[in-house]
Amino acid sequence: MSFTDPIFCAWSPSSASKNCILICELREVGESPMGQDQNISEKLEQRLGLVHARQRLGIEKDHEAIFGHGINFFHPENWYSTHSMLRIALKMTGLYGRGHRNTERIQVRHNWIELEQLPSLFDGVSILQISDLHVDLNPGPMRRLVEIVRDLTYDVCVLTGDFRGQTFGAFGAALDGLAHVCNHLRRPIYGVLGNHDTIKMLPEMEAMGIRMLLNESEALVRGDESIYLAGVDDAHYYRADNIQKAAGAIPHGEVSILLSHTPEIYRQAAHAGFSVMLSGHTHGGQICLPGSIPITLDAVLPRHMGAGPWKHCGMVGYTSVGVGSSIVAARFNCPPEITLHHLVRAEPRASS
Repeated sequence: MSFTDPIFCAWSPSSASKNCILICELREVGESPMGQDQNISEKLEQRLGLVHARQRLGIEKDHEAIFGHGINFFHPENWYSTHSMLRIALKMTGLYGRGHRNTERIQVRHNWIELEQLPSLFDGVSILQISDLHVDLNPGPMRRLVEIVRDLTYDVCVLTGDFRGQTFGAFGAALDGLAHVCNHLRRPIYGVLGNHDTIKMLPEMEAMGIRMLLNESEALVRGDESIYLAGVDDAHYYRADNIQKAAGAIPHGEVSILLSHTPEIYRQAAHAGFSVMLSGHTHGGQICLPGSIPITLDAVLPRHMGAGPWKHCGMVGYTSVGVGSSIVAARFNCPPEITLHHLVRAEPRASS
């Protein structure tokens, strides 16, 4: 099955690649080509609806104005002085160089997903998952990523959040780097936002040709058959996810795939009837003990769900360890990855 087959009724803006290049040429880093924040707010309200747009923007403003409030006060991602301290500690032990080189050793993993209800025309469809780019913090891995994806064949690409390096502040450099990566990805591309991402990034990301799914779903169509792809807004930091809304337009019993930056909402997703859930966020621990044992996952979930394939209540899940690095540009016992998910039609199991 080739990517050029008429598989998907996919959303895409006109001249997306040209728009992407134009955006990069006209904008200063951190400045939006859409003009002032008021203009962005209006565009977001038109795109997402008044409540969602104002809620997300308001929460972001609260987090930036009152730094350290709430559950993230002691989170190491928000204490940027600790980043330098950790980097210095690794250098003093002589480990930093090796850990930094490990960030560019991106692996292509293959994951086969067997689904009894998968329509026959989707048997063999492949989905490329790329997660946790943290583009502006990882120039080396981004160059390596572009080299790898050029030679891959897949039917649809999904980006599962965390495009920006920091959790607040300027995002122009992240968008510029993401635009370059997108120039080398096959369409259609779908995405969700992560806990590092501002909703203000949305207009430019969609201008690049990324169909962002913010508590929304879309049918992927081949011939007279279809499956459904849904996505939720960040459920970890901003807690702006709405699974009920994301699943609302999906017919009962149809194969459905949920994109969520964090796998922490696995229970809600499974009981909402999703067949598959693709996530990231954990980095697999990033700095792990031998045997890929994570020191921390920054997520409230069973540790076996922190990386790779898993199952819960009949739902198939996969947590990507991601491409980029956060806090410090080093990885140990946890190589970065992109994942090719292969959908396979399984034979119905005989009832006992």
